[in-house]
Amino acid sequence: MSLPSVGQAQMLAEQLGRMVALHAPRSVAVVGCAGGNGLDRLESPCVKRVVAVDINPHYIAACRSRYANRLPNLELVCADVESGQMQFEPVELIYAALIFEYTDTFATLAALKRNLRAGGTLVSVLQLTHSELPAITPSAYTSLMALASAFRPIVPADLCACASAAGFELAGSNPINLRSGKQFLVQTFT
Repeated sequence: MSLPSVGQAQMLAEQLGRMVALHAPRSVAVVGCAGGNGLDRLESPCVKRVVAVDINPHYIAACRSRYANRLPNLELVCADVESGQMQFEPVELIYAALIFEYTDTFATLAALKRNLRAGGTLVSVLQLTHSELPAITPSAYTSLMALASAFRPIVPADLCACASAAGFELAGSNPINLRSGKQFLVQTFT
């Protein structure tokens, strides 16, 4: 995702930084943290606590290796975002980028709601469908193509309806267009 021809990793990190600057949360959870993409954007004086969540223990280990010394209040959680076992002290902002395309929307929203403080903010980043581009950008990393069968496009209005049913309210949305032609939508819920 960080290849210049793809540009997704950079965009996701930029959006996380933008949301932290906009909302100034004291605590942030990055759900689907992978190896820690964007966590450098949380080295902000306002952020006192960071929770990094991923289902893959290898990603959690990589995240620990890269950020344990840089983010002193880093909590690492290896858990399935759909499960009732994803539990941590609630945070003020949850960043869930490219998560809903791979999970059950209702189960994921319930888990996120449980881990978000009252009055907190949920930020989602959805990849929008494109008539001419594949969901997974072809690259030298051919193993990533296995994700194509798991990818399930989410219509933003459907996410809004599910979020509303889970007790969230849409606060804003912002489209993002990459040079590759891929399109994304950042939605903010309270």
